[in-house]
Amino acid sequence: MKQITAILLLILVQSFAFSQEDYPDLKEISKRLKALDKSSNVDLSTLTKTEGGNDIQVLKIGKGDLNNKPAIAILGGAEGYHVLSVELALQFAERISTNEAALEKTTFYVFPNMSPEAYAQYHNKLKYERRGNASSLDHDRDGRLSEDPYEDLNKDGLITQIRIESPLGRYVSHPEDPRVMIEVDTTSSNSKRYQLFSEGIDNDKDDNFNEDLNEGIAFNKSFTYKFPAFEPLAGDFAVSQKESRALLDYLFKQWNIYAFVTFGPANNLSSPLKYNVSEAKKRIVTSPLEGDVAINKMVSELYNKVVSQKPYMQDNMGTDGDFFQWAYFHFGRLSYSTPGWWVPEAKKDSTATLDKNIKDTRESNFLKWAEQEGLENVFVDWVEINHPNFENKTVEVGGVKPFIMNNPTFSKVDSIAIEHTDFILQLAQQQPNLEFHNLKVENLKGGLKRITVDLLNNANLPTHSDLGQRSRWLRKIRIDLSASKNNILAGDKIELVTKLDALETKSLSWIVKGNGKLNLKAGAPHTGFAELNINL
Repeated sequence: MKQITAILLLILVQSFAFSQEDYPDLKEISKRLKALDKSSNVDLSTLTKTEGGNDIQVLKIGKGDLNNKPAIAILGGAEGYHVLSVELALQFAERISTNEAALEKTTFYVFPNMSPEAYAQYHNKLKYERRGNASSLDHDRDGRLSEDPYEDLNKDGLITQIRIESPLGRYVSHPEDPRVMIEVDTTSSNSKRYQLFSEGIDNDKDDNFNEDLNEGIAFNKSFTYKFPAFEPLAGDFAVSQKESRALLDYLFKQWNIYAFVTFGPANNLSSPLKYNVSEAKKRIVTSPLEGDVAINKMVSELYNKVVSQKPYMQDNMGTDGDFFQWAYFHFGRLSYSTPGWWVPEAKKDSTATLDKNIKDTRESNFLKWAEQEGLENVFVDWVEINHPNFENKTVEVGGVKPFIMNNPTFSKVDSIAIEHTDFILQLAQQQPNLEFHNLKVENLKGGLKRITVDLLNNANLPTHSDLGQRSRWLRKIRIDLSASKNNILAGDKIELVTKLDALETKSLSWIVKGNGKLNLKAGAPHTGFAELNINL
């Protein structure tokens, strides 16, 4: 009865989510998480509270012995401005919670929103693409806090850009769309030049704009892999925040996770990472290892078959201090990331006379595509203002509105979520799968028995990533024969295997004495366990 009630509640919440017109706020997200928690397949727990008082939560979804079957972790809200990521993680959890067949074989950990304060900026009166949490941080290290934040100079509730006419400027108008600013070689153009800054005032008179924001540390810039020390939004040291510490403390206890899917700006799914032999051989490895690159290519091919949108301007393979790279380089798991959606390539205008040396930018492509799609109200037209830092100069406010280049209209989200749920389910079907085959028990002289058997990883993924094979945080496969040591004359009672590649077989043998039944067990939490009863 409880399960039926939970399913009905979940259907109601999903119906509300899929019928609403915009991304949910934090209260609406909380309601959906509580509805999910009513399912017997779902356990919702809170890892910590942020400085802003918001819960960092995880959904553990599965059936049976959840800790001893392969698991995939899905993370949303790596970047607060990427509101789509939270919805993709939520909808995945809602759909998978009733998928009994998938939950029999795989455990799923869903971290729906790791940047709640930054995410909430989407629904605030002043909208800008925020990354930082609610902690206090002196971004420019001048001994003062948040003295140079954004200011809404044209009072439209949006933070865009300011441009200033100046012969010292490095920007000119795009020849196909004068609304867009492009950086040029200052020695090669006679066009009207502009300086370009984010919308605001240089409050501390240091010739920098908005470098000491009224926000703290960015979740996706605070991890140990290539930690960007002394950069704004990174913090004084890696993993300095409650949410990042609580997440890692939790993950280091979940031995069964073999892969991560992060919804964030990095993308190694549309196009796989590349192998760099010199970086891979360094003492501190900075290239994915060769075998893992091959796996990434296979998974990327799967992604491109399932997800209909084709890559365009998708060359972000990770940034310093991000979570996606930490999960691979410092945690040893297979790690995949996708923004889920990006601005498609606009159709080419056959009548355009664009200089071959001037390429489309993300902004010019977006505006062209938006016009072709009939999307309106996506750009704040440049309007002249009086600016206290630029007296007697022409200063204008304008630019592409925040959020819309990183997040599709909400009406498109349902179909995007369905495709990405399907992809994760197909990824789970490739997971490590240990099986015993070809068991033989032979009678020898003196009442001895020879046992031979093959252990097969019957899967398209290896049991360990190449980097995970080196890592102390990925357990080896343990093979355990239940016979006492005194009864085993040849072979080991316990044997450890560092790795089985896709479809690889390991042959095992023992010579034992005695009669009766023995149990053979092999596995690790992230591979699942295979068991075999042996009659002597």
